[in-house]
Order: sequence, then structure tokens, then C-alpha cells
Amino acid sequence: MARWEDFVGAERELAKEVQTIFEAHTHKAIGTLRADGSPRVSGVECEFGHGELTFGMMPGSQKARDLQRDPRMEIHSATVDTDGSEPASWPGDAKISGRVTELTTPEERAPYSSDPSAAHHIFRVDIECVVRIKLDGDPLHLLVRTWRPGRPIEDVFAD
Repeated sequence: MARWEDFVGAERELAKEVQTIFEAHTHKAIGTLRADGSPRVSGVECEFGHGELTFGMMPGSQKARDLQRDPRMEIHSATVDTDGSEPASWPGDAKISGRVTELTTPEERAPYSSDPSAAHHIFRVDIECVVRIKLDGDPLHLLVRTWRPGRPIEDVFAD
């Protein structure tokens, strides 16, 4: 697994694209696992800073409980719809999967919170996989770029 800064160091241009897509909209979707193993999809906001990808959650929220029980998750950027007339204008999307660590002490939380002793949850993401989906080429094709720590980028074009 990798920290955000590890991804930036390994693939600066792809990391810049992914961060731009994530920061274009405030709200994202996060997938977590319920106690019975079924998926839960919820809204979340995330931040890139101090070499990390982090996000906060309300105290005692179901998604926070999910992550405390099972740290696996995936965050998906906002999905932007177009009218279809200008496919090249579609910005694409991105997703990041991995495992989280909850930051619990005021010292751990201080870089990521204006009130590190507040009751809200703060999670740091350890990245297992980053995927960037966009239109590319001439003629345009769907390009799925996948990065995993220690491996080269895998590009898959779809017709």
C-alpha cells in the first residue's frame, strides 16, 4: 500500500489528473462494507494534504462504524453527466481504493483538523489502487488507467 505522496512521487502526472478530478466537486461517494459483508455507498468529502488523502465523518455514523470494523473502502469522484453532444468535454472520473487508518490522538489529527480534539472521525487512506477513466485518442476511446504500488501503469482502451 502507498500514501498519497508515494503515488505523486511514482506517477506525478496521473496523480495530478486524479486530484484535479476529485477536487472539481465537493461530494464524492465512498463504498464500505456492512457487518454482514454487503456494500454500503455513502457520500463523503475528502482532502489531499500533508502527503495524505484523508476524510472525516460524523461521530458514530454507519460508514465510520463500517470502517472501524473493516478498513477496506473505495472512494469515487463525482460523476459528471453531459448532454452527449460533446463527448470530448466529459472530464472523466477517478476512484481510489485501499484501507484506512483512523487518526485518534490530537497529535495525529492536528494537521487535518482545525479542532483535533473534536468528536468527529478522521481517516487516512493507504492506497492499494488508483483508477482514472477518461476519453483519449483519435478517434476517441475510453481509456482506463490503473496504478498499483510497485507496478507499472496498466492502460486498457475500450471501443
